[in-house]
Amino acid sequence: MKRFVASALVELEDAEAVLDALCEHMVEHGAQVEADTGGRILNFRGTRARFSRSGGSTQVDADAASLEDLYFLRLTVASHIVEFAGPGIPPIVWQGDGQDLVRPPNFRILEVLAVRDVTPHMRRITFTGSDIARFDTLGDLHLNVLCQHAGRSEPQWPTVGPDGLIRWEDEASRPQFRKYTVRSIDKVAGTLDIDFVLHADAGPGSALAERVQPGERVGVIGPGGGGLRPAGWYLLAGDETALPAIGRMLEHLPQDARGKALIEVADEAEKQALRHPPQIEVEWLLRDGAAAGTTTLLADAVRAVPFPQDGASPYVWAGCEFEAFRSIRAYLRKERGLGKDEHLVVSYWRREAPGT
Repeated sequence: MKRFVASALVELEDAEAVLDALCEHMVEHGAQVEADTGGRILNFRGTRARFSRSGGSTQVDADAASLEDLYFLRLTVASHIVEFAGPGIPPIVWQGDGQDLVRPPNFRILEVLAVRDVTPHMRRITFTGSDIARFDTLGDLHLNVLCQHAGRSEPQWPTVGPDGLIRWEDEASRPQFRKYTVRSIDKVAGTLDIDFVLHADAGPGSALAERVQPGERVGVIGPGGGGLRPAGWYLLAGDETALPAIGRMLEHLPQDARGKALIEVADEAEKQALRHPPQIEVEWLLRDGAAAGTTTLLADAVRAVPFPQDGASPYVWAGCEFEAFRSIRAYLRKERGLGKDEHLVVSYWRREAPGT
């Protein structure tokens, strides 16, 4: 099978210290490091980077099974060398596969086809574009939406520099990235839906959803972010920001799946009709006037759910505000003793303290 390869020579004053820091950081994220004659090899998610000395320089040889994986490896290595070496290092220039990349291979420009409101505070936008099928995965449910700067008349798209890092035409007005769930995909029609929560104090994503019209172009990067895993029993929990992910996972669970879904929303009007297996119970938690992020509704409900006693392997997925995320994660890890393959809890947003 073909491997995609690239190499670069990097001038580092203290190469060993920089590589020690880089490898230690990557090990914390699941990489493996092995000694090699005259250097060391970093193995990470099917990719490999070999670091060795070449005269007074550091030689980096990278290889991966796909051009996209090689892009991510080059980006990871270069960004961390820059981070740990500090300012003033000579430019990094990659040679080999990928050196002619103009845009990141995980970047796509989509066109808005339709906009409609699912509930008073949930807006669904339908997009079309090339290679929609790449987003049809339950292992990575999310993508990053590029929210353009309000002062620009034309959208700004990312490019790839010779060092493998993302470049922008104007850093001062670069888009803001906001992570969203792919709610549904129609590969035949070539469309995908993304649901946006509309806020009174609209952030970049909510503001985009409020103003965007059919025919406009929106940039996205992805997919990524983690999602559904096989299990004998499921607990899915989240507030309205996680509702699109929970809805998509429920629709794709096997029909004999067992478990529960806990969904916190503002009030009765924000409830949605969701398709789900008959043995998955869906419970709606209504704040009824309380502000999002100010209650313990979701965390308390997660604690109250009895886990199966028949030996079924559990999988818990939760997405919510930061404080609820901390509470739920601590409960699952410390009190329930769930392993890393048995749960995924993510913070989708953080409520600002009063006065900030």
